[in-house]
Amino acid sequence: MTDNYPTAPSTRLIHNRRHRDAFGSPYSPVYNTTTYRFPDTEAQLDVIEARKPGYLYTRWGTNPTIQELEQGLAALEQAEAGLAFASGMAAISATILAHGQQGVVCVGDIYGGTQELLANHCQPLGIPVTFLLQADAEQLKASLTTQGMLVFCETPANPTLAILDLRAIAGIVQEKGALLAVDNTFASPINQRPLELGADLVVHSATKYLGGHSDLTAGAMMSSARLTETVAAWRKNLGQLLSPETAALLSRSLRTLPLRIRQHNENAMAVARALDGYPGVARVLYPGLPSFPGHQLAREQMNGFGGMMTIEIAGGGAAATAVADNLRIFLLATSLGGVESLVSQPAITSHHDIGAEERENRGISDSMLRFSVGLEDPADLIADLQQALDKATARDKTRP
Repeated sequence: MTDNYPTAPSTRLIHNRRHRDAFGSPYSPVYNTTTYRFPDTEAQLDVIEARKPGYLYTRWGTNPTIQELEQGLAALEQAEAGLAFASGMAAISATILAHGQQGVVCVGDIYGGTQELLANHCQPLGIPVTFLLQADAEQLKASLTTQGMLVFCETPANPTLAILDLRAIAGIVQEKGALLAVDNTFASPINQRPLELGADLVVHSATKYLGGHSDLTAGAMMSSARLTETVAAWRKNLGQLLSPETAALLSRSLRTLPLRIRQHNENAMAVARALDGYPGVARVLYPGLPSFPGHQLAREQMNGFGGMMTIEIAGGGAAATAVADNLRIFLLATSLGGVESLVSQPAITSHHDIGAEERENRGISDSMLRFSVGLEDPADLIADLQQALDKATARDKTRP
C-alpha cells in the first residue's frame, strides 16, 4: 500500500483489492478450487517454500477469494495481516493455542464460549489460565509471571458492556513481556481499533457485525505478519478455514460496514435514552449514556458506542423473561450484529454454561436482557420495548 493510499475505512473496504479480474469485474469471482496445478516441480516448490507467491491448497489458506477477504480484514484494523476462520471461536482458539502456551490471563467479562474454552479445555491441556474479574493493575502485574504469556480481554464486554482501558492494560503487558489479544466483536473496527491502542492481536466473531446479515458464520484475527504466521499454522492443522463461498459473502458485507455501524450506533443511543428511567427498568447498561460507569473512557478510546445494550429488569428473572416473550419486533434469538434487532437473556443463552455461581461473581444477573439493536426505525423499536415492559409491569401487579 502506498503512502498516499486512502485511509478512510469506507474507501479502503471498497478499493483495497489485491486481485484484478481479467474481465474487468471490480471484485474477484468465487474460487471454489481446492488444489492448484503447476507447470513443474520447481515451480511448486517455490510456492511451498514461500520463494514466490502462488496458490497450493485451499485448506492452507492459499485461495484467491479467501486472501482477498483477508486483505480487507487487515485494512479494517490497520494491521499488517489478517486471517479468516470458520467461526469466531475458531479464531479465538487458534490465537490462544498459538500464543498462550506460557499461560493466559483473562481480564474482565468475556463471551461465555471463550470462558468455557479457557476453563474446560485449555487448563486440562496444561495451559495455565488466570481469570481476573476486573482490570486491576496490581493483580495483572502479579499474574504475569512468565515471559511470553497472553492477556485476553473484551471491551465492551459481553454482556455487561464494561469498558476496559486498553492503553493502560497494553502498557502493563508490554512491561511484562507478554502479548495482548482483544476481542473487538462488540465494538467493530469502525468504533474501535485496539491495535492503535497498544494491543498485539485482535479477534472477531465475523458472524456478527462484520457479516451483518445473520447469513454466515466466520471469524477473523488481525495482527503483525510475525504473530499472524504462528496463528496461521494452527488454523491450517486444525482445519479451521472458512469456505470460499462464505469468504465472498463476508467480503460483500464489509463494503457496507461503515454505513451499518453508523446506524447501529444511532439506533442504540435512541433506544438507551428512551429506556433510561422507564418504569420496569432497573438499569440501562450502554456506554453512550453519561450515567454508564465507563462512559468517559468509552468516549476516549471509541469512535462510537455500538449497537449492543443490556438492561436489568425490575422484578428478577421471571420479569425479564416476560419482557422478552412479549416483544414483537425484537426477535428472541442468540447472536448479534445483524440488521434485525435481537433479544436474549444471557443467563440462559450466552453465559448459561458457565454456571450460576460464576455468573453471580461477574454481576450477570437473571434479570438481564441483552439487546442487539438493529437497523429498523428506532421509534418502532422503542414502542416495542415499551409495550413489552408495560405488559410485564402489569403482570407483576396482578400477581398475588
